[in-house]
Amino acid sequence: MRWRGALGSVVMAALLAAALVGLIRSGSAGERADPVRSIAAGLRCPACQGESVADSRSPIAAAMRQVVADQVAQGRPPDEIRRWFVQRYGEDVLADPPLHGPALLLWVVPLLVLLAAGFAAVRTLRPARRRSATRPITAPSARAARLAWRAGSLGLVAIVASVALAATRVGPTAAGGAAADPAAVAVLLARDLEQQQQYGAAADLYRQALRTQPDDSIRLRLAFTLVRAGDPAGAEQMARQVLTNTPDSPDALLVLGLAQREADRGEADATLRRFLAAAPDHPAAAEIRRLLAARP
Repeated sequence: MRWRGALGSVVMAALLAAALVGLIRSGSAGERADPVRSIAAGLRCPACQGESVADSRSPIAAAMRQVVADQVAQGRPPDEIRRWFVQRYGEDVLADPPLHGPALLLWVVPLLVLLAAGFAAVRTLRPARRRSATRPITAPSARAARLAWRAGSLGLVAIVASVALAATRVGPTAAGGAAADPAAVAVLLARDLEQQQQYGAAADLYRQALRTQPDDSIRLRLAFTLVRAGDPAGAEQMARQVLTNTPDSPDALLVLGLAQREADRGEADATLRRFLAAAPDHPAAAEIRRLLAARP
């Protein structure tokens, strides 16, 4: 009868291996069919609740999809693209982040418990079968076996309870995963778009960041981007908002003067001179002096 059990084990292992190969092939086929969507589906949208980058309509998700498409067009493999996002935004940007620390215990401990229970059952039942064929089991030995099983059961219950308690403590980060900060992700994506000279798309992301985090540093970056995008009126509006909070902000005076100069406003030179008076050693001071000297 042993050969039947061995044959059943072999068949079960073969079926499991075939299923695993099928899953791997199906995943790789999906990536080959539409690599951009496949990679985007594995990224979490920071500005959404439970949506992937592939499914979200938010500007942040759209920018992330564009980054994925650009990197796919450059020939980068999917794993490298995912690592790029993780390096910039952390593991929380992944829809299924790798398990480590307490979260890993939630998977490893139950598996070890099952293996230990199966091993104990085999060690206990096999000798019992052999002894039953030769001599009857005495009452004390049966009582000892029952006590051993009860003790083992209590130990298993204690382990499972401890794992359940750990699950309640690490649940938000291990299972659901806290989304990355939407404003921070939007700002980083906007900077990447600025480097690619996509100023209009970068400005949209800075506006998205301002909705969740109204900060003067983001307003300044938006103002500089709007100057480059050819929107001096929008840049002037952002710069004046910063100057309302910080009247002598050198960067706000700089971008305001540049916006006024772009719009050919008469007060541009006076604003830029205010900038030079407030920050004569600013990295842009030398260039502004050349601009003012060259102006007729």
